Amino acid sequence: MNGDPIVELKSVNKNFRTADGTELRVLEGVDFTLHDGEIVVLLGKSGSGKSTLLRIMAGLVPATAGQVQYRGQPVFGPVSGIAMVFQSFALFPWLTVRQNVALGLEAQGVPEEEREARADAMLDLIGLGGFGGALPRELSGGMRQRVGIARALTVNPDVLLMDEAFSALDVLTGETLRDDMLELWDNDKIPTKGILIVSHNIEEAVMMADRVMILSSDPGRIRVEVEVNVPRPRDVDSPEVRGLIDEVYALMTMRPVQEAAAAAPTRDASHLAFRLPGADIGRMEAILDLLADAPFNGRADLPQIAEEAELSDEELFPIYEALGIIGLAQVDKGDITLTVLGREYVEAEQIDKQKLFGKQLLANVPLAAHIRHSLEQEPSGALPEKRFTDLLTDYLKSDEAEHVLRVAVEWGRYGEVYEYDYHTGRLHLPEGEREAEAAQS
Repeated sequence: MNGDPIVELKSVNKNFRTADGTELRVLEGVDFTLHDGEIVVLLGKSGSGKSTLLRIMAGLVPATAGQVQYRGQPVFGPVSGIAMVFQSFALFPWLTVRQNVALGLEAQGVPEEEREARADAMLDLIGLGGFGGALPRELSGGMRQRVGIARALTVNPDVLLMDEAFSALDVLTGETLRDDMLELWDNDKIPTKGILIVSHNIEEAVMMADRVMILSSDPGRIRVEVEVNVPRPRDVDSPEVRGLIDEVYALMTMRPVQEAAAAAPTRDASHLAFRLPGADIGRMEAILDLLADAPFNGRADLPQIAEEAELSDEELFPIYEALGIIGLAQVDKGDITLTVLGREYVEAEQIDKQKLFGKQLLANVPLAAHIRHSLEQEPSGALPEKRFTDLLTDYLKSDEAEHVLRVAVEWGRYGEVYEYDYHTGRLHLPEGEREAEAAQS
C-alpha cells in the first residue's frame, strides 16, 4: 500500500527554446507521485527528459505548465527537503572531503562545530570514516561518489534524487555502492522518506526499485509503470527477478506508435528529423555476429546479449534500435532476432555488406535519402552540411540536429551513399559517381 504523497507532478509540461527561437517540448502531460517509503527508478532513452524531470521536482528548473507540489505545497524554487546526487560527483576540488560534505549545512547556517560533527558522522555511515581531511583527487571514483551521496544525506533530506549516480563507476564499484545505499534505506539508518533514481541500467532498476517508470520520448511522457513486489535484498538470479528484468527489457524496446510512424520509410519533410540512435557501425556488426553464432543462432534474449557483449544497456539500446531501423534485426517482447537480410549481411563479403547497408539506409532513413537526392540534384554533386543542419533545426535543438546529422553522415559514408569532407564541412557524392556524372555532362 502506498504511503502519503511527498512529491506530486500534475500535467507537467516543459518546453525549451531552439536556436531559432521556436519552442521544443521536452516533457508533456507528466503525472507522477513519489510516496512516503518508496524507491522509484525512471528509465528511458537519452533525450526522454528524465534529468529535466528530476530538476523540476527539486525546484531547480521551473515547469512550463502543470503543477509541482512538495508535501502539498507548490514548488516555486529549490526545496530544502529535497537533495540531489549527480552523475559527475560535482565536488569542489579545493575543499576537503569533510568541507564538501558540510556545504549544504553551511548554506543552512549550521554552526561550524556542529556541521563538522554531522559531516564526520555521515562519512562514517557511508563508509568513508577517516577520509574527512583528504582532497577529492586523492579518492577513487567510487569514493568520490560516496562523498557526493554523503553531502546530500547530511542535510537529512526528506527526498533524495539520484541522477545516474552509479553510471560513471565500474560495474563492481557501482553494485557495491548500490547495495550499501539499500542497506542504509532498508534498515532505516537515514531519515530520507523517498528516493527517485534516474538510470539507464535495467538490472539496477529492478534490484533497487519498488516501482519502475518508463518514459517515452519526443516529448517525454510516462509510458508504463512496473511494480516490483519482490522483497529486498533481491537475488539477481532468482526466477522472479529475471522475469521482471525480461519484462522491463520488453517494455523498453517496444516502440510507441508515434515513434514507429516517425521512423517509417518516407521522404515527407516532417519525418526527416527523426532522432537517429547514436549507434557505432562496428558495434552493430559485433552484435550481429554474436547473434548469428552459437549459442544464439539468430535469436536471443536481450539480457543474455547484454551479458555476452559486456556492454551497458545505455550502449546497447541505440544498437538494437539502429539494427531495427536498417532492417537487419527485429526486437520484440525482450528478444532480438536476426532478419533474413541480417543473416545475408553477416555472411557477405565486406564490400557487399556496405552495399546492402547503403541500400537499406536509403530505403529506411528519410534523412539519408534526402541528402542523397539533394546531392544528385546539385550540378557539382556537393553541398555544405549547414544546409542540412539548418533543415533539422526547424524540428530539433541545435545540438540534437548536429547529432542526427553526424549519425546520418557516418552511416551514409559506410554504406557508400555519400562522402564527407571534414576539412570543408561538405557532403558529396562518392568520387567514382562524381567522375561518371562529369563524363556524361
